[in-house]
Amino acid sequence: MMNKLVIIVLFLSFSVPGFCQKDTVALRYSETITADELRQHLMILASDKFEGRETGMAGQKAASDYIVDYFKGLGVAGCIDGSYQQEFPLRTEKTVSAEMTVGDKNYSFYEDFYFFPGFNQTELKGSVVFAGYGVESEYYNDYAGISVKDKIVVVLNGEPFSSDGLSLVTNEKSPSEWSGDWRIKRDAAERLGARALVILNNDYDQYVGRIKYFLTNPGMKLDMEREERSEVLPTFFVRPEVLDKLVGGKKVREKMIKSIRKKRVPKSKLTKNEASISVKRDENKFVSDNVLCFIEGSDPIIKHEVVVITAHYDHVGIIDGEIYNGADDDGSGTVSVLEIAQAFKKAKDEGHGPRRSVLLMLVSGEEKGLLGSEWYTMHPVFPLESTVVDLNIDMIGRVDPEHADSNYVYLIGSDKLSTELHEISEKTNATYTNLELDYTYNDPKDPNRYYYRSDHYNFAKNNIPCIFYFSGVHEDYHKPTDTPDKIMYDKTATIARLVFLTAWDIANRDGKLVVNVQNDFK
Repeated sequence: MMNKLVIIVLFLSFSVPGFCQKDTVALRYSETITADELRQHLMILASDKFEGRETGMAGQKAASDYIVDYFKGLGVAGCIDGSYQQEFPLRTEKTVSAEMTVGDKNYSFYEDFYFFPGFNQTELKGSVVFAGYGVESEYYNDYAGISVKDKIVVVLNGEPFSSDGLSLVTNEKSPSEWSGDWRIKRDAAERLGARALVILNNDYDQYVGRIKYFLTNPGMKLDMEREERSEVLPTFFVRPEVLDKLVGGKKVREKMIKSIRKKRVPKSKLTKNEASISVKRDENKFVSDNVLCFIEGSDPIIKHEVVVITAHYDHVGIIDGEIYNGADDDGSGTVSVLEIAQAFKKAKDEGHGPRRSVLLMLVSGEEKGLLGSEWYTMHPVFPLESTVVDLNIDMIGRVDPEHADSNYVYLIGSDKLSTELHEISEKTNATYTNLELDYTYNDPKDPNRYYYRSDHYNFAKNNIPCIFYFSGVHEDYHKPTDTPDKIMYDKTATIARLVFLTAWDIANRDGKLVVNVQNDFK
């Protein structure tokens, strides 16, 4: 009877779809990732001592030192000339003043218009084109039949809808990505040679109130004096009164909207107006750093290939005297990487080290524009052509309003470049963790565009497959109330184990991940 039972079990394990045998060695090391140890780390890193870990500030430096000390304690050697820290140069740009002039009217920064860092121009001037909604798509194109080269392009927010409530972009009632991310409009205007883009913000006062800190505090960018870095199109956001002055009056705006809704065709036009914009800035230069933990692979043939696991350890610092501790964003990812590093090091010490090498990297500057990961991919410590995958963890410690319980994680990007990576991820979860894998934000049409908003994206741009692990936005996102006492440590541990086990599979399989999907990264 016993022999028959063994035969049946063996038959099932090899013949039933979805039945996967567990790697008991991998499982054993994944279980070293515990809720208690995650809590111990996070109670320190997300404490007031680290002053919100703002990039380049004392709190971020202290967090970097904490991480380095931890890696030293694991017995891992530094991989950057003996150091664990990859420094990168930054500069802040504080807007001292900015003025927009249209005809005889002057408008001031913050009160009437605002902009985000990213462009260097201090003086702009040009004729104004009113280009509807600034949409350039297959079925609707505000730029058809009109040249915007060297012009200041003025557009409405959102996208055009017909009088019966259908998007003219998709012919559906739900909005497209053109409503979700202004950067798409910026990219379209830039492709067509515009000198600048001006976008209407109908909720100007309310929105500016929410982003006051980011407008009135120095913006940050990589200091690329010795290298070329592409510059984005200057983009400005204005209250309705300013847009009306630019295009020739409120009636012009209302008439265009009414015509587009009724006739379903663009009504773009060159106005008789000119506008000029001047910006004065103060600059300050300093450095930040990424912290690297490298565990060399055991297979002499494939150990040059590297599996990368990332999270950002910076947050937004102190705002109006309050410390923003960033426990979930991204303390939860940071401490998960520390625990995953421990699991891989323990495996190596006990003779079960991964065949491929594993790089565990905590980056800074994410909150300032993915700066640390951008620097790494521009100056990789290990060649990008040998980098197999990036598994990126950013906010996995809470529950968002879309889920009734904690047994889920959003996965973003797993199928964007490699269908094999997606299959490995699915299989690993089915075998070990049984989380609900939610792909809502993986949809290319998702207006949040999270795929472009965390550090994995800089790897994806270099054709390296990636997965972004994320639990969604909650009521404490980017608030001083994002504190470690609210983190769901069991949930965090489960997701961290999923990341470890996925990395384990990729690091130990015979073949390198196949990149078989083309992606247009915009």
